[in-house]
Amino acid sequence: MRLLYCHMTAFFVGSILDLIIGDPYWMPHPVRLIGRLISALEKKLLDENASGKTKQRAGAGTCVIVISLTAVVTLALLLSAYLIHPFAGIVVESILTCYLIAARSLAAESMKVYNALESGTIKEARKAVSMIVGRDTDSLDRAGVTRAAVETVAENTSDGVIAPMLYAFIGGPVLGFIYKAINTMDSMIGYKNERYGDFGRAAAKTDDAVNFLPSRLSAYLMTVAAYICRGFSGKDAFRIYRRDRYNHKSPNSAQTESVCAGALGVKLGGPSFYFGQLVEKPSIGDAKRDIKPEDIKKSIRLMYMTEFLLCLVFAFAAAIAICFIVNV
Repeated sequence: MRLLYCHMTAFFVGSILDLIIGDPYWMPHPVRLIGRLISALEKKLLDENASGKTKQRAGAGTCVIVISLTAVVTLALLLSAYLIHPFAGIVVESILTCYLIAARSLAAESMKVYNALESGTIKEARKAVSMIVGRDTDSLDRAGVTRAAVETVAENTSDGVIAPMLYAFIGGPVLGFIYKAINTMDSMIGYKNERYGDFGRAAAKTDDAVNFLPSRLSAYLMTVAAYICRGFSGKDAFRIYRRDRYNHKSPNSAQTESVCAGALGVKLGGPSFYFGQLVEKPSIGDAKRDIKPEDIKKSIRLMYMTEFLLCLVFAFAAAIAICFIVNV
């Protein structure tokens, strides 16, 4: 019972900390350390001249090593803190939970794109959006930059906010950082190109699996958010979601993008360049109007409301769990 109280306290404190301070750039971030580990393993294990099967085994080994080390280090840190004192455990768990959630930093980076579009140059806007997307940005016009930012906010509402919160709520920072490790591997080596097609296969498939439920939960919560918030169409959000939720090579990415597109009344998706190569992607949504920079701010509002709704669900679930344990 005491452990449950500590965990719930740390979870909600960590969630609030993210909203207040986000990820200060001057502080070392655990995900960066995970990224360095992935890069080191890639240099060590990826032989570009090896067969496809060999590359797949090396990629699978990379996944096992990264996930195992992440879990062990996080668990050791948490146990050490709680053994010192429950309050120390709550503090450490709160900080780790804050690191897991990216709502504040996602909003801040997206607003840099908005500000560049509104008061800067297209070159500045392209540079700002290049910091949060994986596609090539050098040839994007204002609409392309805006679309890329909106898509990123929509997709990362699940990947960067709802999914890590869900896993952290269920299994604390240990499960939360396992998710972040998988997500980071996918973003670094999960590309379907000549270099990573085989080596990153395990990372991509694992990421698809762990995001299957969170992406759909995010989509439904975002649809409710569209009904609640002014300036959005909840009806169109659900309509486009049902129609276009699989208009993406990933089984999960279009879940929230389709809701966002419908809620805003704009068209997202379409062809994009990655590493100099044109990648044909289906469109998502209906172009009831032209997309504009203000839609970046609106997508952020939708993200925050989605997060708030999830917190309400978690608070209700925690209350039920505590009442059940007390009465047993």
